[in-house]
Amino acid sequence: MAWTKERLEDVVRTRLAGARLVVVANREPFIHVYDGSEIRCMRPASGVTTALDPVMRATGGIWVGHGSGDADRAASDEQGRVAVPPEDPSYTLRRVWLSREEEEGYYYGFSNSALWPLCHAAYTRPRFEVEHWDAYRLVNRKFAQAVLEEVESEPAIVFVQDYHFALLPRLLRQARPDLIVVQFWHIPWPNPETFRVCPWKEEILSGLLGNDLLAFHTQYHCNNFLESVDRYLEARVCFERFAVTRRGHTTEIRPQPISVDPDEITALAPADWEYEERRMRNKLRVGNLPLLIGVDRIDYIKGIPERLRAVDRLLNKYPEWRRNFCFIQVGAPSRTHINEYQALSEEVRRLVEEINWRHGDDSWDPIIYLHEHHGPDKLAVLYRAAQACVITSLHDGMNLVAKEFVAARTDEQGVLVLSEFAGAACELSDALIVNPYALDQLAEAYQTALTMPLGEQQRRMRRMRRQVADNNIYRWAGMLLSAAGRLVEPKAPYSVRRGVRQVHDNGVPLLT
Repeated sequence: MAWTKERLEDVVRTRLAGARLVVVANREPFIHVYDGSEIRCMRPASGVTTALDPVMRATGGIWVGHGSGDADRAASDEQGRVAVPPEDPSYTLRRVWLSREEEEGYYYGFSNSALWPLCHAAYTRPRFEVEHWDAYRLVNRKFAQAVLEEVESEPAIVFVQDYHFALLPRLLRQARPDLIVVQFWHIPWPNPETFRVCPWKEEILSGLLGNDLLAFHTQYHCNNFLESVDRYLEARVCFERFAVTRRGHTTEIRPQPISVDPDEITALAPADWEYEERRMRNKLRVGNLPLLIGVDRIDYIKGIPERLRAVDRLLNKYPEWRRNFCFIQVGAPSRTHINEYQALSEEVRRLVEEINWRHGDDSWDPIIYLHEHHGPDKLAVLYRAAQACVITSLHDGMNLVAKEFVAARTDEQGVLVLSEFAGAACELSDALIVNPYALDQLAEAYQTALTMPLGEQQRRMRRMRRQVADNNIYRWAGMLLSAAGRLVEPKAPYSVRRGVRQVHDNGVPLLT
């Protein structure tokens, strides 16, 4: 039976036993910003919010997220609540307000200068600062307080997203043992020897074991987590059941790869497809050349310099492609406050200039670099126009661009060039699987993609499209929420005082 929005709604109605669903994520699904004197609502560029918004539309409930838009306060009520989406409200967004110092320490500091490089094997050294850790702890407590205010004394399933909230499950468990807490860790989990360098590894592991269920993209990441717990905590680790028991509480560990909503992506295709493609090609001045595309945030885990150097290698090895194809790289600015991201942005810009100078001329450049955010509608045109989509992650939890590209190809054409170090490679085996560190192999994949016969493109794409359709975002959410639903009934009732409750950490109130 296929997983659909309707089936997910049925799961929520029949299996959650009336428990309220609360999603916690750093990103909010809708941001309010000032446009002159007017307030405009926009959707942020985020794989997590893109994946979860259709889930929340299907289930209702509450999304607790950081209010980051400059008009968010004006658009929210006194408690930071606003109904979304604006055109058809179906769930509640509860915003948590952070000071600039808190955001700097928690998000740019510990989350993205310590945990992000620690978990991604991209050879960028993590930076551990005590003040960043303190901010991370404080913000996790703020989010815990917001969740408790929203659920009051009612039964609830709290669905926590990602590495920003490693401490949150334990805080919720201490305040409300009856809550069902499920967390999805969207990035890889490192091997125990790598994780060993973290000064607060025990606190992070203890926080995550506050979950009833903790999920990762792949079995490999589950294994790494269990081995980390086994090495650094006093706990009973069961590798047969993939579960950890500590202080009388058991946490199940399971792989559950995230996906996309293929129907939503298909709906983004313009009514007059040929007109939109011509307009895009005219704007970029690429004529009818075959296009290779890359779509990424500017991030050192994405392997953008490697894929650009492979363009240089392709043109050196196969000079007949000069003036006969174009590589379009969409590079959305990301985490520009962090030095490593600033350096990467400059490296990408310099590489594009060097390769275009070496191989291009007055009327043709091999690489077009679009250093800007692209909305889903613009990406849909690029996906459909491309001969191939190139993903060269040096290490990635999943990479939803791979699945977006496949879902967008209703014509059953096009080639996916996919890094073996992206989680999507475990599912999309009909892609051209490459090692992005091996530039000659990557250049050969470009050559194969540019010359692949239509029949082979179609055979590969049909199989990948079936995989994405069968294992869509509703299946991902449905499997996790079904597992959470099975935990609701066995929980003993928990009586709490109505009103605002204080989350405590070692006996000290977290919010005063």
